[in-house]
Amino acid sequence: MTKKLYYTSAKIYEWNTKIQEIIEENGFYYITLEETAFYPEGGGQPADTGNIAGITVLDVIKSKDGKILHKTESRPDSETVHCELDWSRRFDHMQQHSGQHLLSAVCRELYDANTVSFHLGKEYLTIDIMSGFQWTEVHTGAAEKLVNQYIIENREILIYNVTKEQLQTLPVVKMPKVSENIRIVEIEGIEYNPCGGTHVGRTGEIGLIKVFKAEKHKEHTRLYFKCGFRALNDYSESLGILSALSNKFNTGRTEILNRVEKLENDYKQLLSANENLKLENANFLADSLLAENGGGFISHIFEDSSMKELLYLAGTIVKKEKVTVLFASRKEQKVILSHSGAIPFHCGQFLKAELSSYNGKGGGNEQTAQAGFTSQNDLMAFFQYTVEKLVHENQFNTRSS
Repeated sequence: MTKKLYYTSAKIYEWNTKIQEIIEENGFYYITLEETAFYPEGGGQPADTGNIAGITVLDVIKSKDGKILHKTESRPDSETVHCELDWSRRFDHMQQHSGQHLLSAVCRELYDANTVSFHLGKEYLTIDIMSGFQWTEVHTGAAEKLVNQYIIENREILIYNVTKEQLQTLPVVKMPKVSENIRIVEIEGIEYNPCGGTHVGRTGEIGLIKVFKAEKHKEHTRLYFKCGFRALNDYSESLGILSALSNKFNTGRTEILNRVEKLENDYKQLLSANENLKLENANFLADSLLAENGGGFISHIFEDSSMKELLYLAGTIVKKEKVTVLFASRKEQKVILSHSGAIPFHCGQFLKAELSSYNGKGGGNEQTAQAGFTSQNDLMAFFQYTVEKLVHENQFNTRSS
């Protein structure tokens, strides 16, 4: 059985050992060592990475029979090997995992809110807690303040094994799934927690904890947070963005929100003015097209207009007079067919019946329908076919452009 050095000391990151077994499967090698400090994924904590004899360890897996398997793409040349952990990754996991224990303990202490799940991802951590009330920024602020106070106090984190009988004397957070070699992680004066993960030795090594989001998740509250160097890196990144904005607006950080609000208001005014111009233009264009209409049918091909603009234009025209409109947008390779409701013609059914012959897709209701095409040729062929068919069947007099 492999000796688990990560239980002897979580800070071992370099050691020599012997290979017990190598299994080749699906182009990968699974190596069993006499001693390992590589932690396998489990309990919400990701696996360690590093190298064995210079060969990258891709994953560390605990098999059903309890073996610790180290996944690699090649096999070592010798039986005795030198192993190294990716220490920055390991220490990050230690900071995050210990930070999670501490934050969960604070949520219980302040709000009697137990943690029901924990996830340690590449970017952030989450815990789901049973708060039983509407979580607010006030709750986040209080939890964040106390958890960082415990970090400042640099309380000791003790790790030891107890028997089933000894376990009964401890006020553990939850009962363990195992009944032998029960591993306890104790944060001095705060909690006793059965856990098989790797942890720092004192709360001060966590560095700091920053909660950056809280949201309702099913019947629980989910807290998003970062610990240690992750929190520091997040702060540095955020500060960089804030400083860039400050330089961009040529103002102090505290005035950035005011500048953004002013930009938003200016933008809304421009949008309003633009909409008014579009309305005036649509009315002008509608009158121009109606002036050319000789028999209740208008068709036109637009080069650069969007479908949103053509929908508005078509709606403007059919409100003004009892006409049928066919517009095409070369830009978006789409058509719109619409009428005022004065004729017994179903636009959606027409498209449904005819589109397949032109590689088109679309649909709509009786008075308005639209479709898109895979090519300009299909678009133009359908447009021309529709003009001819509608003019012939409905005996419209039309001017098409």
